[in-house]
Amino acid sequence: MSNPPKESGVAAKVTHTEAEWREKLTPHQYHVLREKGTERPYTGALTENHETGNYHCAGCGALLFLSGAKFDSGCGWPSFVIPADSKAIHEHEDNTLGMRRVEVTCAQCGGHLGHVFPDGPRPTGLRYCINSASLTFTREGDTK
Repeated sequence: MSNPPKESGVAAKVTHTEAEWREKLTPHQYHVLREKGTERPYTGALTENHETGNYHCAGCGALLFLSGAKFDSGCGWPSFVIPADSKAIHEHEDNTLGMRRVEVTCAQCGGHLGHVFPDGPRPTGLRYCINSASLTFTREGDTK
């Protein structure tokens, strides 16, 4: 059950029960988005995608990244230098697996997307390392 956008232009939070998330998502998407899992490097469907278009949250459809911000980082996951809108994502400290990282989640539904690292190219110097399973892609000219 999605909430309608607020009049301010900021989308309302999307909430579902765990059962609804399991019904909506594939088991792999559920593992990544809801259980903070990850896919193995170089296995994601969008890692080698070089088409022009938009990357959306697989959980709620929110616009997260534009293809112009994607670059080949060689890390095995889709990588972006900047989100489509700074309000589209949230960043959280992540100290799991004995590492200090910054987790990236969808601001609209809270789904786990991946992590951001300070080793990207100009102009931001950031690398948003995002799981393909947490994204859908819409080619330029196609409707979402």
